Amino acid sequence: MLPTESKKALSFKRCIEDGDLVIVYERHDVMKPVKVTKDGVLQNRFGFYRHSDWIGKPLGTKVLSNKGKFVYLLAPTPELWTLVLSHRTQILYIADISFVVMYLEVVPGCVVLESGTGSGSLSTSLARAVAPTGHVYSFDFHEQRAVCAREDFEKTGISSLVTVEVRDIQGQGFPEKLSSLADSVFLDLPQPWLAVPSAAKMLKEDGVLCSFSPCIEQVQRTCEVLRSDFIEIRTFEVLLRTYEVKEMKVETGAMIGESHDEEDNGGQRPSKRKHISNDDGYAISQDNSSSATSVVMARPCSEARGHTGYLTFARLQCLS
Repeated sequence: MLPTESKKALSFKRCIEDGDLVIVYERHDVMKPVKVTKDGVLQNRFGFYRHSDWIGKPLGTKVLSNKGKFVYLLAPTPELWTLVLSHRTQILYIADISFVVMYLEVVPGCVVLESGTGSGSLSTSLARAVAPTGHVYSFDFHEQRAVCAREDFEKTGISSLVTVEVRDIQGQGFPEKLSSLADSVFLDLPQPWLAVPSAAKMLKEDGVLCSFSPCIEQVQRTCEVLRSDFIEIRTFEVLLRTYEVKEMKVETGAMIGESHDEEDNGGQRPSKRKHISNDDGYAISQDNSSSATSVVMARPCSEARGHTGYLTFARLQCLS
């Protein structure tokens, strides 16, 4: 996410400056965060890139190495930051994050409580959602993780939107100073049911709570506790299926189909075709009698991410 100062508007059009954080994009699965310094140099398999050549260029620029190879310089958006951040804990990914932000009804100006902070993946997206006038209060019982999270938020320019504190929410609950101030609460804890009573006190009327748990037994115990103060209790599992799209060479006859082949051959059965798979696993039909043509083919990604966790949402019951 870009810095929130007025002189640096939240826009992809602004130019790179000395001290900025950018995402160096080689390909969709090879990216890294880099802090730009006027004397800095980035080295990779494509050669070396001088940071001084980057300063003054707009984000999204394609820059060349000494060998003529290129990378892209992208803004550290929450989506990209989730893919490149240091994993201090297991993190939430884009599919779960987008679902959480929508179902927690997070909009600009909201106050959101989060426990625990972890690697800060969700915190970054929450900060963008509540900007410019809202705030995220994030808690983690592990002091070193909290320190690292603060440093990351400074790098990504959202430190004014996120406050990180060291606190055991399961044992101590949320601070009383935040009572009835939160629009929504997010729990990512081993025993979330222990924090539910405190979370209920923090929420405004009609506020929404979300609990993320990897095991269904955790969900069951949390739902039992939620029934006392919450309504509209729902649990979801988000499964994302990614497709790879590539341009391939295939024979024309395979695209037309055997029925047309029979007409072209005077009603005779078509000749046998040899089917092989290329190195990427795409099925390709070979027939010396047909000419090859380029087509765009798609298939499910072989490394699709499976189960991550269950998302349980509930709305605070209004007593009036």
